[in-house]
Amino acid sequence: MHEFKQALATKQPLLGTFIKTPHFHNTEVLSKLGFATLCLDAEHAPFDRRDLDTCILAAKANGQHVLVRIPNDHHETILNTLDLGADGIVIPHVKSAQQLEHIVKQCYYGHNGRGYAGSTRMAGYTTNNMQQNLAHNAKNTAVIAQIEDIDALDQLEAICQVKGVDCLFIGRMDLTVALGETDPNAPNVLKTVAKIVEVANKYELATGMFIANLDELDHWLKQRVSLFLLGSDHSFMLAGAKQLQTKFEQAKQSQ
Repeated sequence: MHEFKQALATKQPLLGTFIKTPHFHNTEVLSKLGFATLCLDAEHAPFDRRDLDTCILAAKANGQHVLVRIPNDHHETILNTLDLGADGIVIPHVKSAQQLEHIVKQCYYGHNGRGYAGSTRMAGYTTNNMQQNLAHNAKNTAVIAQIEDIDALDQLEAICQVKGVDCLFIGRMDLTVALGETDPNAPNVLKTVAKIVEVANKYELATGMFIANLDELDHWLKQRVSLFLLGSDHSFMLAGAKQLQTKFEQAKQSQ
């Protein structure tokens, strides 16, 4: 089993970040730094299939684990993403156990499941045999369900019992909006996030989240949240540029 999937199963702390730029350079650069994973955000950024292809290739060239947050849960979207060699997917707006069961089936080979092709990047372009490809798919594919809708809250117990899902990723910003709030730190939002973590822990299912305030890290780690996708290539560029501007202004004023 891939160390990332194994780490999710044992709830080891994992740090990744989002990639918002659909050009392989950003993926290539960030894959030099040793993140547990990079997540290409094809839900909110303008990735097409060619962009995913080159960005996944850039990650693989550097031995980097790579996830894709896909824009929908359609069969062809899941199939194309995994065939390109992504190590797993983050599926937005998972609302029910039935929906998640269908998604999981599309991620794995088998009856009425993922379509098989031995000519893809994932399959080594025909250099791996079918037995190797089936084993790789079963042991290495990470399936991460994003919980961000009120509908999902009523189905949490059932969702956590779906076989084949590796992690629930909490979409706190969408939950904030869904709950009628504008502050992700509103008591109702925090209570809801804590409830999701509590139910997932009950079933020994890993949870993950994005947080804007890194001061929260210690709290959520103590609650056994394990996967943190923090920041993005965009935020790193902005932070670096702002730091440069601040340093320059400070230097000017000291003259």
